[in-house]
Formats: sequence, structure tokens, C-alpha cells
Amino acid sequence: MAKVLVLYYSSYGHIEAMAKAVAEGARAAGAQVDLKRVPETAPQEVAQAAHFKLEQDAPVAKVEELADYDAILIGAPTRFGRMASQMAAFLDQAGGLWARGALNGKVGGAFTSSATQHGGNENTLFSMISNLLHFGMVIVGLPYSHQGQMTLSEVVGGSPYGATTIAGGDGSRQPSEIELAGARHQGELAAKLAAKIAA
Repeated sequence: MAKVLVLYYSSYGHIEAMAKAVAEGARAAGAQVDLKRVPETAPQEVAQAAHFKLEQDAPVAKVEELADYDAILIGAPTRFGRMASQMAAFLDQAGGLWARGALNGKVGGAFTSSATQHGGNENTLFSMISNLLHFGMVIVGLPYSHQGQMTLSEVVGGSPYGATTIAGGDGSRQPSEIELAGARHQGELAAKLAAKIAA
């Protein structure tokens, strides 16, 4: 049985919802799944003034735990075309894991959100995937076996590089069922590949 970590940062709950869907997909593929988040780095008063969702069920991860998993899928919102600094700060602490090759050959993947369709989703995925490649990980994106990302009947996220959602300029739009299905599909694919590699 593959051991999968879904690791995320979510300011307003959009990525938290996507992370839960990724975890559902990995569990459906038979994996043992942990859902964890990275620490909030914004000062408490700033986070409260911005109405961040500070209460979330997932425990806060520790960097050294990453080596315990066969697959790690990371999710964070876009910040001007790159991953949120909270996730970057967490990954920046993984130099020791990188130096000893602790993540080499493990499965990795990324998922994200942005305010608009053209708000940097794909570039943000690349900013996360590049970290995973430096760690020596094998990347699983969101192939077109998730046909939902091909729809023209509604605005949806999704990219061959990973699952995405669109939050709207005021954050009022929650992940759609098509976007959640994409997240579940990516989690399932990552878990299946991790099981093959670990076998």
C-alpha cells in the first residue's frame, strides 16, 4: 500500500477543498493518505484582518516527515504567477532532504488556484513542480483522461500540469464538481503510480 501525503496551504479554503479531493482520489486507489498543511507565516493580525481561514482540521506538517511518504502532492494558491510564500518557505527548509536524496524517485504532483482563468495557474504549477524535480521526484499531472478540463459549457480550471480551481476576484467561487473531480483523478493517478514504484 502506497503512503501518500497531500500537503497544502490555503488562505481562504479553496485549496483546502481541493486537497481533500486529492486525498479522496488517493484513498480510492487504495493508498494510506495523510492530509497536512504548512504553517501560516503571515502575522496573526494581518491574517485576521484579511479574513484568512485560520481554523482548519489538517495538522501542520514538519519538513522531516516528507521522507516518510511514497508520494507527495502539494497545493497552494497562486501569488502573482508563483506559489504562495507559505509553501515556498516550507519547501525552502527541505535542503537536508535534498542533500541526502531522501525524496529521489518518489511521486510528486501539484495543484493550485487563482482568482481568474488567466491568473497564473499553470505558471504556479511549474513553480511547485520545479521544486519537486529538484528533489528528484517523478511528476504526475492531470492528463486528459480527466475529460472535464475539456468542457466549454462552463468556466473550469484544470491543466495537464495539475488540478486547478478558479476562486473569483472576491474569492466567492468555490471549486466546482468538475474541478474537484480533476483533483480526485490526480490523487488517484499519483497513488497508483506510487504503489507501482514502491512494489
